[in-house]
Amino acid sequence: MSFQPRSFVTFATALVLASLLAACSGFPSQQTSGNDPESPSSAGRAGTPWDAGSDGVVWQHRTFPGKTPNQFAYLKLDGRTAMGVKSSSAASMLRHVVSMEPAQLDALRFSWKVPALIADADMALRDKDDSPVRLVLAFDGDRSKLSTRDRMLSELAYAVTGEDMPYATLMYVWCNTREPGSVILSPRTDRIRKLVLESGPKRLNRWLDYERDIRADYRKVFGEEPGRLIAVGIMTDTDNTKSTAQAWYGPVVLGAASVAASR
Repeated sequence: MSFQPRSFVTFATALVLASLLAACSGFPSQQTSGNDPESPSSAGRAGTPWDAGSDGVVWQHRTFPGKTPNQFAYLKLDGRTAMGVKSSSAASMLRHVVSMEPAQLDALRFSWKVPALIADADMALRDKDDSPVRLVLAFDGDRSKLSTRDRMLSELAYAVTGEDMPYATLMYVWCNTREPGSVILSPRTDRIRKLVLESGPKRLNRWLDYERDIRADYRKVFGEEPGRLIAVGIMTDTDNTKSTAQAWYGPVVLGAASVAASR
């Protein structure tokens, strides 16, 4: 699959999207295999386990204006190569830009491990909209359909970051209370919608592997067919609740394979 440079979004005053890969000195507190984390500058280099294909995908660290960035590090955990993140009253994101037409969208495979939830988080509330893990997909679309408010948000994002807000953003998340399969609308714009994959503490502290049908999930969440996929990201954020969180992400792979039945 070919990855083309493409504007991805960042939302200036809100839960803006971004990519992340930050300095990692003294990062994960959980015991690893003993291997030192790779330098963040190696993210996405051809041959690393974070390549989504043979094209040498580059992951970029995107920080938000006025927000403390997270700390990220490559490491080995439980025999897996992973990206670790530590967040303390912080928010930033690791992303790569893509260009995939709707007909190309099929499977998305990823994994994560979460040791603890954020006690006060509630992704439906503006002042509590944090999550220990988010897998983020940004889509292009018919921007004439955006509401006046969303067009203004997009203009604000461009003024602050130099990037337009995506037409639509789908996030896979872990929620404290809502059932898997629930859809949470962002308190800032309904162009960001979150699909709950996990709920509560029962499956904490273990690796969880997912294979999702992107088109089916987009139709479920937005009620229409998806446009072109323009970016993929991982994000952990604790800025609203002023809390701390730690998590690990496995490689993110687009395409191929038959999609397993979703939970």
